[in-house]
Amino acid sequence: MPRTAPPAPRPAPSRPVPAGPRVEYAPRRDGQPDPGEVVWAWVPFEDDPSRGKDRPVLVVGREGTRLLALPMTSKDHDRDAADEARWGRVWMDVGSGGWDPRGRPSEVRLDRVLRLDRSAVRREGAAVDRAVFDDVTRAMARVRDERRR
Repeated sequence: MPRTAPPAPRPAPSRPVPAGPRVEYAPRRDGQPDPGEVVWAWVPFEDDPSRGKDRPVLVVGREGTRLLALPMTSKDHDRDAADEARWGRVWMDVGSGGWDPRGRPSEVRLDRVLRLDRSAVRREGAAVDRAVFDDVTRAMARVRDERRR
C-alpha cells in the first residue's frame, strides 16, 4: 500500500503589517493634511514635551495612519548656524508661501521628524512647490544617513 505524504503545515494566520514610513508628494486642496503641504499643528518642545506651540510643519509623508512632518519657522537660522549645529539642529531655507500671511521666508528643520495624528492638524496652509519638496526630502535623507554612520 503506497504511503501518503503528511499534510502540509498550515501557514500562520496573517497579521496586518504596519506600514513603514513613506515619503511622497501628494498635495490636494481638500481640507485634509497631505504630503507636500504646510499645515499648522501642535508641536511639543524637545526639552519639555508636556509644553509646545502651534506652528507650521511641512508634511513629507505618512507612516501608517500618522503623518510625517518637519517643523518650520520664519526665524533666520543662517545667523546662528554654528550654534544650531552645535545642538545638532539642521535647517534649510524653503522660501515664502501661503502658509505665512506676512509672506516671510521660512526654514524647515531637517533633523526632527514629527509623527502626528491627523487630528493634531489644526489648519491647512499651502502646498510647497514640487522642486522645493524634492530638495527638502533629499536633504532630510542625507541628514538621516549621516547620523546613522
